[in-house]
Amino acid sequence: MRASAAPYLEPDETVQAVFGAQTASAWLAGLTGVFVFLSLNRYRIFVVTPRRVLVLDAGKTSMAKARGKVAELPRSTRLGPAEGLWHVIDANGEKLRVHRRFFKDIEAADAHLSAA
Repeated sequence: MRASAAPYLEPDETVQAVFGAQTASAWLAGLTGVFVFLSLNRYRIFVVTPRRVLVLDAGKTSMAKARGKVAELPRSTRLGPAEGLWHVIDANGEKLRVHRRFFKDIEAADAHLSAA
């Protein structure tokens, strides 16, 4: 994810944290089936730098490769604290769900914010 986000960074902008998210609730897959979930879901990549929080589109099949910019949030945006199995972050009106495996990355991003 970090390497695919490089083209969206400004010159000499450094990355503090990178983590993935998705637009659709995982519960949707259980309620409607995997095919409906896959048709409605899009993956996102959060890229946190000292200047801003970028939200990049990664498409419908994987969160590995950035395909375009979706939103830009001010760096003052606190992303956590994350709890439960899925943490929801509002990115300019779009609810993005972050799985527990990325909670350490959210904590790292917020730690950089507190240190600044």
